Amino acid sequence: MERTITIGFLGCGNVGGGVWKLLNGFADDIAHRTGLRFSIKRVLVRSLAKKRDIDFPEGVLTDRVEDVLDDPEISIVLEFLGGEEPAHQWITLALERGKTVVTANKVAFALHWHELQKAAKQSGAGLYYEAAVCGAIPIIHTLEESLQANRISYIYGIVNGTTNYILTRMSKEGAEYADVLADAQRLGLAEPDPASDVEGLDAAYKLSILASLAFHGRVPFENVYVEGITQVQAEDIRCGQELGYTLKLLAIAKRNGLKVETRVHPTFIRNDHPLANISGAFNAVFLHGHACGEMMFMGRGAGDLPTAGAVLGDLLAVARDGRPNNTGFVSKELPKASIVPPEEWRSCYYVRVMVQDAPGVLRDLSGCMAAEGISMAHLRGTLTAFVRAVFGAETQVRFRPSFFPFTEPSTEVDLTCAACHGKGCRVCKGTGWIEVLGGGMVNPKVLEMCGIDSSVYSGFAFGIGLERIAMQRYSIPDMRLLYEGDLRFLGQFR
Repeated sequence: MERTITIGFLGCGNVGGGVWKLLNGFADDIAHRTGLRFSIKRVLVRSLAKKRDIDFPEGVLTDRVEDVLDDPEISIVLEFLGGEEPAHQWITLALERGKTVVTANKVAFALHWHELQKAAKQSGAGLYYEAAVCGAIPIIHTLEESLQANRISYIYGIVNGTTNYILTRMSKEGAEYADVLADAQRLGLAEPDPASDVEGLDAAYKLSILASLAFHGRVPFENVYVEGITQVQAEDIRCGQELGYTLKLLAIAKRNGLKVETRVHPTFIRNDHPLANISGAFNAVFLHGHACGEMMFMGRGAGDLPTAGAVLGDLLAVARDGRPNNTGFVSKELPKASIVPPEEWRSCYYVRVMVQDAPGVLRDLSGCMAAEGISMAHLRGTLTAFVRAVFGAETQVRFRPSFFPFTEPSTEVDLTCAACHGKGCRVCKGTGWIEVLGGGMVNPKVLEMCGIDSSVYSGFAFGIGLERIAMQRYSIPDMRLLYEGDLRFLGQFR
């Protein structure tokens, strides 16, 4: 016995049009498999006069949201508006009226998860959002249901197809970012305003949802560190390739005990990692659970039909089950103390330095800053943040008076010895400290010679030997090992 379910659309863009095509072209198959048929009674659009590829029946299209939200025959609302507003407002109203909502809107969901959850629970309605993250990849259902018996320690992946397409082209062709972006826009793979994609915001919205589900505590969007790909140059990618790495925009969430870090930024990954081979507009998510081990999910993360298929999967789940979906709801946010700030992250870094090709130029890494109101406190804060980012948050820093020709006052900077952790050993000559860099306030005469008014501006400068960074970072006991050219020793640092 077939059963007909009446539904309504909020919006009908690419994804909405894909759902319409699947529901109509796949209707007999759905009925055969499930005994269900769907009647699309109302489709909300911005303009009734706009020409469309779909030949809608008379009376289906409307520009009044009330025709969808207030119709008692419509029990399920499919939302395709995108963006925060008015989608958030109308999803909330639909839920408050007891209508189950299926959405592909990661922005409204990531920013207003609690409010939507509350409205759904109070009315007994369902809220389904598989299509909000990674299109056709069933990662939401996997985290909500299949992996509930797992403690997820990390989840990361390529969750934005536009940036992956751009970086793939740059990697394969050696093309520059601006040129590939322009091509992507001409092909319709990037929006006319691509900021949400290329600045990493789209990935950050998705990571907020994934991390919340993985760690069973809502991770707000504002706690996700975001850095896009706009500053990536072809030369960066080429250098990575020479070292055996591929550059991807990764969304990364890690949990260590009660601490969680979430970040989106360009990342070098080894060529032998499965994510390195995810090309073009494809998405992939990699995770680790204590019971399941490592798993990877790959597929098309965008497009009308892949995303429409995910929406239709949710719709069928609603219609078959008849129960609201509350399993994935997160009841509370993670405490702010649980979110690891960027200055406490431990990570490897890639640094590309343009220098004169001459002997000795790579011995030192230097920095200089001049502005109004710069003081020794700014120098100390900068150097402390730098060394702790490179060597670890537990690293202690000591400043000693010194002399350098172009700074006054000047200071030597010591770090706790990495070999003995400050206890005293042969490497640090029993002191517990290793001298790593020197710096100080830029001598006012230097500023004057550069045409800078030293009565208004001040600055600081510092220099650090790269071999000292390597010694401290890798606990190398003798600096001479770096210059002997012994491949047995150097091969450890690939």
